[in-house]
Amino acid sequence: MVSEAQQIGYDLLKTGTLVSFRILKEEVLQAPADEAEFGLRVHLRFVAEEGEEDIDEDEIAENTAEWGSFGFLFILAVLSFAEAKPRNASILEYAEKDELKLADFIERLRFVRGELHYDANYIRGRRIKTRIAVRSDGTVTVDTVGRGKSVLRWLERVQGKKLMQLVGQPQQPTS
Repeated sequence: MVSEAQQIGYDLLKTGTLVSFRILKEEVLQAPADEAEFGLRVHLRFVAEEGEEDIDEDEIAENTAEWGSFGFLFILAVLSFAEAKPRNASILEYAEKDELKLADFIERLRFVRGELHYDANYIRGRRIKTRIAVRSDGTVTVDTVGRGKSVLRWLERVQGKKLMQLVGQPQQPTS
């Protein structure tokens, strides 16, 4: 039987997959202590789905922020958690088979200066180092530290782009 928290998590994931967005800009962030530990800052904007292009872009972005922010934040938080590995002493808490819990997500949500923020450092031994800010105008900033370009993989997964294929098979076009 699915718990209430699990059902809420599933609903948030479903909502997150319905959010359409466009990447506006990518910036490489150098880590302060180790240049090999770079991160990425990605600027996004919520956009219309196909067939809705005739609607005002600003209105679409703002409306999507109203109904889709929590789901979008949650799905990125789940993907960030799933790929996170331990670092140094955090290995003591790390469990290979673990999932981001709804409580983990809610605990790290904040409303700061008119923006909804998710900010995760370490969760049960996983080095997350991910910060996401969603603004009421439908713009989003995702910052990662020491995660390389993994955030781009998460965004591709949210958009439903195929990430793997069988060796020797022709590549399928992505839309």
